[in-house]
Amino acid sequence: MLQPVRQAYNHAFSPELYRSFLDKIEADFPGQLDFRIAETPVFVPKRLTDKLLAACGDIVSVLTRDDFKSLTDKAIPDELRVPNEDAHTQFLAIDFAVCTDESDELTPQLIELQGFPSLYGFQPYVADQFRAHFPIPSDLSHLFNVDNNADYLEKMRQLLVGDCNPEEVILLEIYPEKQKTRIDFTLTEQYTGVAPVCLTKIRKNGRQLFYEKDGRQIPIKRIYNRLIFDDLRHFPDLQTDFKLTDDVDVEWVGHPNWFFRISKYTLPLLKSPYVPDSFFLSDLDEYPGDLDNYVLKPLFSFAGSGVKLHIAPADLDEIPAEQRNGYLLQRKVKYEPVIQSPDGLVKCEIRMLFIWPKEDAQPTLITNLSRLSRGEMIGVNFNKNKDWVGGSVCFFEK
Repeated sequence: MLQPVRQAYNHAFSPELYRSFLDKIEADFPGQLDFRIAETPVFVPKRLTDKLLAACGDIVSVLTRDDFKSLTDKAIPDELRVPNEDAHTQFLAIDFAVCTDESDELTPQLIELQGFPSLYGFQPYVADQFRAHFPIPSDLSHLFNVDNNADYLEKMRQLLVGDCNPEEVILLEIYPEKQKTRIDFTLTEQYTGVAPVCLTKIRKNGRQLFYEKDGRQIPIKRIYNRLIFDDLRHFPDLQTDFKLTDDVDVEWVGHPNWFFRISKYTLPLLKSPYVPDSFFLSDLDEYPGDLDNYVLKPLFSFAGSGVKLHIAPADLDEIPAEQRNGYLLQRKVKYEPVIQSPDGLVKCEIRMLFIWPKEDAQPTLITNLSRLSRGEMIGVNFNKNKDWVGGSVCFFEK
Protein backbone atom coordinates (compact mmCIF):
# COMPACT_ATOMS: atom_id res chain seq x y z
CA MET A 1 0.00 0.00 0.00
CA LEU A 2 2.42 2.67 -1.27
CA GLN A 3 5.22 1.80 1.12
CA PRO A 4 7.32 5.00 0.75
CA VAL A 5 4.25 7.10 1.59
CA ARG A 6 3.36 4.80 4.47
CA GLN A 7 6.88 4.92 5.88
CA ALA A 8 6.99 8.71 5.72
CA TYR A 9 3.59 8.98 7.39
CA ASN A 10 4.43 6.55 10.19
CA HIS A 11 7.78 8.25 10.77
CA ALA A 12 6.01 11.60 11.20
CA PHE A 13 3.16 10.19 13.29
CA SER A 14 2.98 10.71 17.02
CA PRO A 15 0.17 10.36 19.58
CA GLU A 16 0.51 14.11 20.18
CA LEU A 17 -0.10 14.91 16.50
CA TYR A 18 -3.11 12.58 16.47
CA ARG A 19 -4.48 14.30 19.58
CA SER A 20 -3.99 17.69 17.88
CA PHE A 21 -5.90 16.32 14.85
CA LEU A 22 -8.82 15.26 17.07
CA ASP A 23 -8.70 18.48 19.08
CA LYS A 24 -9.10 20.48 15.87
CA ILE A 25 -12.23 18.52 14.95
CA GLU A 26 -13.60 19.05 18.46
CA ALA A 27 -12.82 22.77 18.27
CA ASP A 28 -14.58 23.07 14.91
CA PHE A 29 -17.60 20.97 15.93
CA PRO A 30 -17.84 20.64 19.74
CA GLY A 31 -19.46 17.40 20.85
CA GLN A 32 -20.33 16.36 17.30
CA LEU A 33 -17.81 13.59 16.58
CA ASP A 34 -19.34 10.41 17.99
CA PHE A 35 -17.39 7.69 16.17
CA ARG A 36 -13.73 6.77 16.15
CA ILE A 37 -11.45 8.24 13.50
CA ALA A 38 -8.46 6.03 12.75
CA GLU A 39 -4.93 7.33 13.21
CA THR A 40 -4.19 7.14 9.51
CA PRO A 41 -5.63 7.43 6.03
CA VAL A 42 -5.25 4.60 3.54
CA PHE A 43 -2.80 5.12 0.68
CA VAL A 44 -4.01 3.17 -2.36
CA PRO A 45 -1.56 2.24 -5.15
CA LYS A 46 -2.57 2.71 -8.78
CA ARG A 47 -2.88 -1.01 -9.50
CA LEU A 48 -5.42 -1.43 -6.73
CA THR A 49 -7.13 1.82 -7.73
CA ASP A 50 -7.57 0.44 -11.26
CA LYS A 51 -9.04 -2.81 -9.91
CA LEU A 52 -11.47 -0.89 -7.71
CA LEU A 53 -12.61 1.12 -10.72
CA ALA A 54 -13.03 -2.08 -12.77
CA ALA A 55 -15.03 -3.68 -9.96
CA CYS A 56 -17.28 -0.62 -9.72
CA GLY A 57 -17.77 -0.74 -13.47
CA ASP A 58 -18.92 -4.38 -13.30
CA ILE A 59 -21.46 -3.49 -10.63
CA VAL A 60 -22.74 -0.32 -12.31
CA SER A 61 -23.34 -2.30 -15.51
CA VAL A 62 -25.93 -4.36 -13.59
CA LEU A 63 -27.52 -1.41 -11.79
CA THR A 64 -28.07 0.36 -15.12
CA ARG A 65 -29.74 -2.61 -16.84
CA ASP A 66 -33.19 -1.89 -18.26
CA ASP A 67 -34.66 -4.72 -16.19
CA PHE A 68 -32.96 -3.86 -12.89
CA LYS A 69 -36.12 -2.47 -11.30
CA SER A 70 -38.16 -5.52 -12.25
CA LEU A 71 -35.42 -7.82 -10.91
CA THR A 72 -35.43 -6.04 -7.55
CA ASP A 73 -39.12 -5.25 -7.11
CA LYS A 74 -39.57 -7.94 -4.46
CA ALA A 75 -36.80 -6.36 -2.42
CA ILE A 76 -39.20 -3.69 -1.16
CA PRO A 77 -41.56 -4.86 1.61
CA ASP A 78 -45.11 -3.91 0.60
CA GLU A 79 -45.75 -2.12 3.87
CA LEU A 80 -42.60 0.01 3.41
CA ARG A 81 -42.99 0.92 -0.26
CA VAL A 82 -42.84 4.70 -0.74
CA PRO A 83 -44.80 6.31 -3.61
CA ASN A 84 -43.31 8.41 -6.41
CA GLU A 85 -40.13 6.41 -6.92
CA ASP A 86 -37.69 7.83 -9.45
CA ALA A 87 -35.77 6.10 -12.24
CA HIS A 88 -32.63 5.46 -10.20
CA THR A 89 -30.98 6.16 -6.88
CA GLN A 90 -29.13 9.44 -6.40
CA PHE A 91 -26.56 7.90 -4.05
CA LEU A 92 -24.52 4.73 -4.35
CA ALA A 93 -21.99 3.32 -1.89
CA ILE A 94 -19.98 0.20 -2.73
CA ASP A 95 -17.91 -1.48 0.01
CA PHE A 96 -14.83 -3.56 -0.80
CA ALA A 97 -12.52 -5.54 1.43
CA VAL A 98 -8.84 -5.25 0.55
CA CYS A 99 -7.63 -8.82 -0.05
CA THR A 100 -4.89 -10.64 -1.94
CA ASP A 101 -5.34 -12.94 -4.94
CA GLU A 102 -3.56 -16.15 -5.92
CA SER A 103 -0.55 -14.10 -7.04
CA ASP A 104 -0.40 -12.26 -3.71
CA GLU A 105 -1.48 -9.05 -5.43
CA LEU A 106 -3.86 -6.70 -3.68
CA THR A 107 -7.40 -7.04 -4.97
CA PRO A 108 -10.84 -5.76 -3.91
CA GLN A 109 -13.69 -8.06 -2.98
CA LEU A 110 -17.22 -6.74 -2.67
CA ILE A 111 -18.73 -6.82 0.81
CA GLU A 112 -21.93 -4.82 0.42
CA LEU A 113 -23.52 -2.02 -1.55
CA GLN A 114 -26.29 0.44 -0.81
CA GLY A 115 -28.46 2.90 -2.70
CA PHE A 116 -28.35 5.24 0.26
CA PRO A 117 -26.21 8.21 1.35
CA SER A 118 -23.10 7.88 3.47
CA LEU A 119 -20.80 10.51 5.00
CA TYR A 120 -20.73 12.75 1.94
CA GLY A 121 -20.34 15.87 4.08
CA PHE A 122 -17.71 14.59 6.49
CA GLN A 123 -15.27 13.00 4.03
CA PRO A 124 -13.93 16.15 2.33
CA TYR A 125 -13.54 17.75 5.76
CA VAL A 126 -11.63 14.86 7.33
CA ALA A 127 -9.41 14.58 4.23
CA ASP A 128 -8.47 18.24 4.70
CA GLN A 129 -7.72 17.64 8.39
CA PHE A 130 -5.40 14.73 7.58
CA ARG A 131 -3.57 16.95 5.09
CA ALA A 132 -3.31 19.77 7.62
CA HIS A 133 -1.78 17.57 10.34
CA PHE A 134 0.19 14.86 8.54
CA PRO A 135 2.37 14.50 5.42
CA ILE A 136 0.06 13.57 2.51
CA PRO A 137 1.61 13.78 -0.98
CA SER A 138 -0.12 16.36 -3.16
CA ASP A 139 -0.34 13.94 -6.12
CA LEU A 140 -2.64 11.60 -4.16
CA SER A 141 -6.34 12.45 -4.02
CA HIS A 142 -9.45 11.43 -2.10
CA LEU A 143 -11.60 12.65 -4.99
CA PHE A 144 -12.69 11.37 -8.40
CA ASN A 145 -14.09 13.33 -11.36
CA VAL A 146 -13.69 16.68 -9.58
CA ASP A 147 -10.51 18.68 -9.04
CA ASN A 148 -10.93 19.85 -5.45
CA ASN A 149 -13.23 20.00 -2.46
CA ALA A 150 -14.86 23.23 -3.65
CA ASP A 151 -15.94 21.55 -6.90
CA TYR A 152 -17.08 18.49 -4.98
CA LEU A 153 -19.19 20.53 -2.57
CA GLU A 154 -20.78 22.46 -5.43
CA LYS A 155 -21.81 19.13 -7.00
CA MET A 156 -23.34 18.10 -3.68
CA ARG A 157 -25.13 21.43 -3.30
CA GLN A 158 -26.62 21.13 -6.79
CA LEU A 159 -27.72 17.56 -6.10
CA LEU A 160 -29.38 18.34 -2.77
CA VAL A 161 -30.81 21.81 -3.35
CA GLY A 162 -31.59 21.83 -7.07
CA ASP A 163 -33.45 25.04 -7.92
CA CYS A 164 -35.05 25.36 -4.47
CA ASN A 165 -34.34 27.73 -1.64
CA PRO A 166 -32.08 25.69 0.73
CA GLU A 167 -34.52 26.15 3.62
CA GLU A 168 -37.16 24.35 1.53
CA VAL A 169 -34.89 21.27 1.50
CA ILE A 170 -34.39 19.17 4.63
CA LEU A 171 -32.10 16.37 5.73
CA LEU A 172 -34.54 13.86 7.21
CA GLU A 173 -33.59 11.77 10.25
CA ILE A 174 -35.07 10.58 13.51
CA TYR A 175 -33.64 12.64 16.39
CA PRO A 176 -30.68 13.83 14.27
CA GLU A 177 -28.99 15.49 17.25
CA LYS A 178 -28.55 12.02 18.82
CA GLN A 179 -27.23 10.18 15.75
CA LYS A 180 -23.59 9.07 15.70
CA THR A 181 -23.27 10.63 12.25
CA ARG A 182 -24.53 14.04 13.40
CA ILE A 183 -21.20 15.70 12.50
CA ASP A 184 -21.95 14.82 8.88
CA PHE A 185 -25.35 16.50 9.17
CA THR A 186 -23.73 19.62 10.62
CA LEU A 187 -21.18 19.77 7.81
CA THR A 188 -23.86 19.17 5.19
CA GLU A 189 -25.80 22.16 6.51
CA GLN A 190 -22.64 24.28 6.60
CA TYR A 191 -21.76 23.39 3.00
CA THR A 192 -25.21 23.39 1.36
CA GLY A 193 -27.65 25.14 3.68
CA VAL A 194 -29.71 21.95 4.04
CA ALA A 195 -30.54 21.52 7.74
CA PRO A 196 -31.41 18.29 9.57
CA VAL A 197 -35.06 18.01 10.61
CA CYS A 198 -36.49 15.25 12.80
CA LEU A 199 -39.37 13.20 11.43
CA THR A 200 -41.38 14.16 14.53
CA LYS A 201 -41.11 17.87 13.61
CA ILE A 202 -42.75 17.55 10.19
CA ARG A 203 -46.35 18.63 9.78
CA LYS A 204 -48.66 17.53 6.97
CA ASN A 205 -51.49 19.51 5.46
CA GLY A 206 -53.11 17.51 2.68
CA ARG A 207 -50.27 16.63 0.32
CA GLN A 208 -48.01 19.40 1.62
CA LEU A 209 -45.27 19.04 4.23
CA PHE A 210 -43.96 21.77 6.55
CA TYR A 211 -41.53 22.31 9.38
CA GLU A 212 -41.13 25.23 11.75
CA LYS A 213 -38.13 27.56 11.63
CA ASP A 214 -37.80 30.81 13.56
CA GLY A 215 -41.55 30.78 14.20
CA ARG A 216 -42.35 30.35 10.49
CA GLN A 217 -43.95 27.37 8.74
CA ILE A 218 -41.55 26.44 5.95
CA PRO A 219 -42.82 24.30 3.05
CA ILE A 220 -40.72 21.21 2.33
CA LYS A 221 -40.09 20.71 -1.38
CA ARG A 222 -37.16 18.26 -1.31
CA ILE A 223 -36.04 15.64 1.22
CA TYR A 224 -32.44 14.45 1.51
CA ASN A 225 -33.29 11.15 3.13
CA ARG A 226 -30.96 9.81 5.83
CA LEU A 227 -33.66 7.88 7.68
CA ILE A 228 -33.53 4.08 7.58
CA PHE A 229 -36.84 2.28 8.13
CA ASP A 230 -35.13 -0.18 10.46
CA ASP A 231 -34.31 2.67 12.87
CA LEU A 232 -38.03 3.41 13.27
CA ARG A 233 -38.53 -0.04 14.75
CA HIS A 234 -36.65 1.19 17.83
CA PHE A 235 -39.53 3.64 18.39
CA PRO A 236 -42.69 1.49 18.14
CA ASP A 237 -44.86 4.10 19.89
CA LEU A 238 -43.60 7.07 17.88
CA GLN A 239 -46.42 9.35 16.80
CA THR A 240 -45.76 11.40 13.68
CA ASP A 241 -47.88 13.58 11.43
CA PHE A 242 -45.99 12.32 8.37
CA LYS A 243 -45.16 8.73 7.50
CA LEU A 244 -42.57 7.98 4.83
CA THR A 245 -45.11 5.89 2.93
CA ASP A 246 -47.53 8.82 2.59
CA ASP A 247 -48.21 10.06 -0.94
CA VAL A 248 -47.12 13.71 -0.70
CA ASP A 249 -45.90 16.48 -2.98
CA VAL A 250 -42.20 16.28 -2.26
CA GLU A 251 -39.14 15.38 -4.30
CA TRP A 252 -36.91 12.75 -2.71
CA VAL A 253 -33.15 13.17 -3.03
CA GLY A 254 -32.38 9.56 -2.37
CA HIS A 255 -35.78 7.86 -2.62
CA PRO A 256 -36.29 5.38 0.26
CA ASN A 257 -37.13 2.48 -2.05
CA TRP A 258 -33.54 2.40 -3.33
CA PHE A 259 -32.30 1.44 0.12
CA PHE A 260 -33.98 -1.92 -0.49
CA ARG A 261 -33.32 -2.31 -4.21
CA ILE A 262 -29.57 -1.68 -3.99
CA SER A 263 -28.60 -3.72 -0.98
CA LYS A 264 -27.62 -7.28 -0.10
CA TYR A 265 -30.63 -8.19 -2.25
CA THR A 266 -28.60 -7.17 -5.30
CA LEU A 267 -25.59 -9.38 -4.56
CA PRO A 268 -26.82 -12.59 -6.25
CA LEU A 269 -27.33 -10.60 -9.49
CA LEU A 270 -23.67 -9.61 -9.67
CA LYS A 271 -21.06 -11.67 -11.49
CA SER A 272 -17.49 -10.41 -11.44
CA PRO A 273 -14.02 -11.53 -10.33
CA TYR A 274 -14.42 -8.91 -7.60
CA VAL A 275 -17.76 -10.22 -6.28
CA PRO A 276 -17.88 -13.33 -4.06
CA ASP A 277 -20.62 -15.89 -4.81
CA SER A 278 -23.91 -15.04 -3.11
CA PHE A 279 -27.22 -16.91 -2.88
CA PHE A 280 -30.65 -16.29 -1.42
CA LEU A 281 -31.16 -18.93 1.24
CA SER A 282 -34.66 -19.56 -0.12
CA ASP A 283 -33.20 -20.47 -3.55
CA LEU A 284 -30.98 -23.30 -2.30
CA ASP A 285 -32.18 -26.88 -2.58
CA GLU A 286 -29.06 -27.98 -0.73
CA TYR A 287 -26.37 -26.15 1.19
CA PRO A 288 -22.86 -25.64 -0.21
CA GLY A 289 -20.56 -28.50 0.76
CA ASP A 290 -18.03 -26.01 2.14
CA LEU A 291 -20.54 -24.15 4.31
CA ASP A 292 -17.78 -23.06 6.67
CA ASN A 293 -16.55 -20.81 3.85
CA TYR A 294 -19.82 -18.83 3.84
CA VAL A 295 -21.33 -16.10 5.99
CA LEU A 296 -25.06 -15.71 6.72
CA LYS A 297 -26.48 -12.19 6.41
CA PRO A 298 -29.99 -10.88 7.03
CA LEU A 299 -30.91 -9.02 3.86
CA PHE A 300 -31.90 -5.74 5.43
CA SER A 301 -29.80 -5.42 8.54
CA PHE A 302 -27.53 -2.39 8.87
CA ALA A 303 -24.00 -1.87 10.23
CA GLY A 304 -23.34 -5.61 10.42
CA SER A 305 -26.18 -6.48 12.80
CA GLY A 306 -27.37 -10.08 12.66
CA VAL A 307 -24.44 -11.33 10.55
CA LYS A 308 -23.24 -14.85 11.45
CA LEU A 309 -19.64 -15.60 10.53
CA HIS A 310 -19.59 -19.22 11.63
CA ILE A 311 -22.52 -21.32 10.48
CA ALA A 312 -23.48 -24.97 10.41
CA PRO A 313 -26.39 -26.69 8.61
CA ALA A 314 -28.31 -26.71 11.89
CA ASP A 315 -28.19 -22.90 12.02
CA LEU A 316 -29.82 -22.69 8.60
CA ASP A 317 -32.36 -25.41 9.37
CA GLU A 318 -33.63 -23.33 12.28
CA ILE A 319 -34.74 -20.52 9.96
CA PRO A 320 -38.46 -21.01 9.14
CA ALA A 321 -39.35 -21.49 5.48
CA GLU A 322 -41.38 -18.28 5.37
CA GLN A 323 -38.34 -16.28 6.55
CA ARG A 324 -35.64 -17.85 4.36
CA ASN A 325 -36.10 -15.29 1.58
CA GLY A 326 -34.83 -12.70 4.08
CA TYR A 327 -31.34 -14.24 4.31
CA LEU A 328 -28.31 -14.37 2.09
CA LEU A 329 -25.41 -16.82 1.99
CA GLN A 330 -22.23 -15.12 0.81
CA ARG A 331 -18.82 -16.69 0.32
CA LYS A 332 -16.47 -15.40 2.98
CA VAL A 333 -13.93 -12.79 2.10
CA LYS A 334 -10.51 -12.91 3.72
CA TYR A 335 -9.36 -9.42 4.57
CA GLU A 336 -5.62 -9.07 4.16
CA PRO A 337 -3.93 -6.95 6.85
CA VAL A 338 -2.13 -4.37 4.71
CA ILE A 339 -1.94 -1.15 6.74
CA GLN A 340 1.30 -0.93 8.70
CA SER A 341 0.69 0.45 12.17
CA PRO A 342 3.40 0.96 14.83
CA ASP A 343 2.63 -2.47 16.28
CA GLY A 344 1.40 -4.65 13.44
CA LEU A 345 -0.76 -4.86 10.34
CA VAL A 346 -4.36 -3.69 10.13
CA LYS A 347 -7.22 -4.70 7.79
CA CYS A 348 -9.18 -2.17 5.79
CA GLU A 349 -12.37 -1.73 3.81
CA ILE A 350 -12.86 0.87 1.09
CA ARG A 351 -16.24 2.43 0.33
CA MET A 352 -16.50 4.05 -3.09
CA LEU A 353 -19.06 6.86 -3.05
CA PHE A 354 -21.07 7.90 -6.11
CA ILE A 355 -23.64 10.57 -6.89
CA TRP A 356 -26.27 10.05 -9.57
CA PRO A 357 -28.17 13.19 -10.62
CA LYS A 358 -31.59 12.40 -12.05
CA GLU A 359 -30.69 13.52 -15.56
CA ASP A 360 -27.56 11.33 -15.75
CA ALA A 361 -27.52 7.91 -17.40
CA GLN A 362 -24.94 6.53 -14.96
CA PRO A 363 -23.64 7.26 -11.46
CA THR A 364 -20.43 9.26 -11.06
CA LEU A 365 -17.74 8.18 -8.60
CA ILE A 366 -16.81 11.22 -6.55
CA THR A 367 -15.13 10.33 -3.24
CA ASN A 368 -14.61 7.53 -0.72
CA LEU A 369 -14.33 6.51 2.87
CA SER A 370 -12.37 3.72 4.51
CA ARG A 371 -12.64 1.75 7.72
CA LEU A 372 -9.76 0.07 9.53
CA SER A 373 -10.09 -2.99 11.72
CA ARG A 374 -8.07 -5.35 13.88
CA GLY A 375 -11.10 -7.49 14.70
CA GLU A 376 -12.90 -10.30 12.93
CA MET A 377 -15.26 -7.79 11.35
CA ILE A 378 -15.04 -4.11 10.51
CA GLY A 379 -17.74 -2.83 12.91
CA VAL A 380 -17.25 -0.98 16.18
CA ASN A 381 -18.17 -3.98 18.33
CA PHE A 382 -15.19 -5.91 16.94
CA ASN A 383 -12.68 -3.11 17.55
CA LYS A 384 -13.33 -1.90 21.07
CA ASN A 385 -10.30 -0.70 23.03
CA LYS A 386 -8.04 -0.89 19.96
CA ASP A 387 -6.05 1.80 18.18
CA TRP A 388 -5.36 2.37 14.48
CA VAL A 389 -8.96 1.36 13.80
CA GLY A 390 -12.11 3.25 12.84
CA GLY A 391 -13.30 5.50 10.06
CA SER A 392 -10.87 7.19 7.69
CA VAL A 393 -10.36 8.22 4.07
CA CYS A 394 -8.31 6.90 1.17
CA PHE A 395 -5.83 8.88 -0.88
CA PHE A 396 -5.47 7.26 -4.30
CA GLU A 397 -2.58 7.02 -6.71
CA LYS A 398 -4.11 7.49 -10.18
